[in-house]
Amino acid sequence: MRAETRVTRRIAHELERLGVSATGFSMLVVLHSARGATELRLLRQRLRLSKANATEVLGTLETRGLVSRLPSLHDRRAVVVHITPAGQALLQEAFPGHARRVRDAFTPLDESEKRELTRLCRKLERAA
Repeated sequence: MRAETRVTRRIAHELERLGVSATGFSMLVVLHSARGATELRLLRQRLRLSKANATEVLGTLETRGLVSRLPSLHDRRAVVVHITPAGQALLQEAFPGHARRVRDAFTPLDESEKRELTRLCRKLERAA
């Protein structure tokens, strides 16, 4: 857990310098991969976020003009989250460096160790 915390903090630190949390950045990535928009419910499921956490992070992203929330045209109970052009621009700026930092965090491991770590993490996730 200490290793996970240190790696996460190191990676999140650079994102925070750009004014976005790691969770906020993850939301932007999911929205981008969903062609720019998805229902809040699906976004929460994909990132495994509570309603409270998702609402807080989305509020921050929305205040910064990185996302917008609109009522669904198909289900009046649902909200659709859209990435804005500013959100796309931040993602484009931040993603290459973020991907490099994630890759660099695992360079101490050889390929066999990376596969073993992946296997063990999946096993722990299933057990939880």
